[in-house]
Amino acid sequence: MPIKSLVRTIPNHPKPGIMFRDITTLLKDPVGFRITIQELVSRYLDWGIQKVVGIESRGFILAAPLAYAIGAGFVPIRKPGKLPADTIGHDYELEYGSDRVEIHTDAIAPSERVLLVDDLIATGGTALASVELIDQLGGQTVECAFVISLPDLGGVKLLQERGLDCHVLAEFEGD
Repeated sequence: MPIKSLVRTIPNHPKPGIMFRDITTLLKDPVGFRITIQELVSRYLDWGIQKVVGIESRGFILAAPLAYAIGAGFVPIRKPGKLPADTIGHDYELEYGSDRVEIHTDAIAPSERVLLVDDLIATGGTALASVELIDQLGGQTVECAFVISLPDLGGVKLLQERGLDCHVLAEFEGD
């Protein structure tokens, strides 16, 4: 069963011209969800990953079971004001403004091997900001993993130009 076939496309959401790729249809399918997590587990089981970082919020759904299965810790990256202890943050630009992500200052130890996980990569801004936070804490991002890539928006290419390897389970061209 191809993962891509279980992703719902919602035209003109959240604004006209956008084809929103909704993974809730993949997540609600027990076989599709299991295949998605198992594909990630089989890739990363022997990589010596110490922390799996998930980006709010759908990245949490994927990163937590992956971390459990490969014997790593799970670390959330969240929007401002959501984490209760000391944090560091990174501001980044979007096409329509700016945003910020934060991580606990004690979430990653220097030299720890880190895998960054999210459901989708489009322009790459949030993923790159998240890698910046991992770097600030001294972690080593060994790869960035995404269920979906929108290659025409250049996010994977942006990360690769920064020297980061990316793994993608499904691509949606033209969006």
